[in-house]
Amino acid sequence: MAQIEREAMEYDVVIVGAGPAGLSAAIRLKQLDADCNVVVLEKGSEVGAHILSGAVLDPCGLEALIPDWKAKGAPLNVPVKEDNFYMMGEAGQIRIPNFPMPPLMNNHGNYIVSMANVCRWMAEQAEEMGVEIFPGMACSELVFGDQGEVKGVVAGEFGKNADGSHGDSYEPGMELHGKYVFLSEGVRGSLSKQVIEKYNLADGHEPQKFGLGMKEIWEIDPAKHREGTVTHTMGWPLGGNAGGGSFIYHLDNNQVYIGFVVHLNYRNPHLFPYMEFQRFKHHPMVANLLEGGKRVAYGARAISEGGYQSMPKMVAPGVALLGCSVGMVNVPRIKGNHNAMLSGKAAAEAAFEAIQAGRSADELTAYETNVRKGPIGKDLKKVRNVKPLWSKYGLTASLMLGGLDMWTNTLGFSLMGTLSHGKTDAQATEEAAKHKEIAYPKPDGKLSFDRLTNVAFSFTNHEESQPAHLTLKDQDEPVASNLVKYAGPAARYCPAGVYEFVEEAGKDTRFVINFQNCVHCKTCDIKDPAQNIVWTTPQGGDGPNYPNM
Repeated sequence: MAQIEREAMEYDVVIVGAGPAGLSAAIRLKQLDADCNVVVLEKGSEVGAHILSGAVLDPCGLEALIPDWKAKGAPLNVPVKEDNFYMMGEAGQIRIPNFPMPPLMNNHGNYIVSMANVCRWMAEQAEEMGVEIFPGMACSELVFGDQGEVKGVVAGEFGKNADGSHGDSYEPGMELHGKYVFLSEGVRGSLSKQVIEKYNLADGHEPQKFGLGMKEIWEIDPAKHREGTVTHTMGWPLGGNAGGGSFIYHLDNNQVYIGFVVHLNYRNPHLFPYMEFQRFKHHPMVANLLEGGKRVAYGARAISEGGYQSMPKMVAPGVALLGCSVGMVNVPRIKGNHNAMLSGKAAAEAAFEAIQAGRSADELTAYETNVRKGPIGKDLKKVRNVKPLWSKYGLTASLMLGGLDMWTNTLGFSLMGTLSHGKTDAQATEEAAKHKEIAYPKPDGKLSFDRLTNVAFSFTNHEESQPAHLTLKDQDEPVASNLVKYAGPAARYCPAGVYEFVEEAGKDTRFVINFQNCVHCKTCDIKDPAQNIVWTTPQGGDGPNYPNM
């Protein structure tokens, strides 16, 4: 195939991803130097289209970046008024009192927000400062310099046929070069994954761990609405099958966020995370809240859960990883957006100093030092043992031991040191023969819904004539090995119904990839036991179109 010729544009800093980390970096660069030439490339059709988060926001990151955010109209309109924690059984629940919990678990001073709308507001602030933001521009390739450094990205390639050839309307896209490139793609970003592998950034660090977060927005009966109430649950329906839990956040306009997280290190390949979420809504406490209401939106995304010990090296020549590209979620607090913002600010400050000193395309070691030794590292270090304790000893033991460890860490020490995670989530999957199948009730269409019906409420769209952005390293592996050993878990772990094993009379079973359904959660890239599925970016603007997730 002939070499593709592309135009190139030069910037001081190229930022991939208009999430909280990338936008914070752009804003901070302009605060430091109004003449700094900054571009933000976003694969969603608009800023916020691919943003999905709980979210209860700790405003410390925003405070550090834009101290007058209230005066500037940031959409933080619902302060948390009440915190509830419940241990769930099938027919009832026990409230866990707040007083034994470490202070870091207190949500006083935090806000229930739509992070999609927060990012839209941040984008407005950035554009007013002169940042160029291009939505609908997926970054499909890295561009390397002569010394092996990252010098830019390819963005805006459109018009490929399904077989990868160039269609009549093919556009090759552009190369955008920067003195530094920031990857703020969110969890398991395709370019970040390449950088981590190419420069061996994960060496010497624990494997990253993940959860699958699924979320619905409901409009409920005003009589049941309690604006500012935050509820977290653990226990039923997951029980001993998997770690995880739920969140129920009452925002304004009689709306609630209903979310459910399943840790992806579960062993039983018969587990069906999406159906666990649907079953959860039939718990009496939840069903009573939702009865008479209606679901207005649905979405899903992976969550980085490895924490302090799983953060890879964050810098390589010419490139820095920000936010969830590194994994900065505080698991017990279920919060990472504040750390994403702080990471963007820190990366911007390191790049500014480097550019002022006449440097480019080297490693921004000052950024990494800031993350590990500054507020982000301190936040994550206090809770570093909660996830491995849960993985090894289960829910009850982790509540007691993890709580004790968090208390001692507030005093500056840990009785346990730093525990390891061990296996990756893919390696944690055991063969189907070791486990029983799990029977799930059929969705009733009122409280619970089948996947394809719900995916319609993510407003997902992909141009069908393009190559599938979900690729297989080995085309035969899904049926020849995965289906035989693991009972084909891709048909269950995907929260959007992308994967099917289709049996037809007189024909071999086929593995079908319905990439049009994909909500870009990356679970397949994480959980597939053989690591045979690779998630890449589709053409720009495709994917979910979340309104206010």
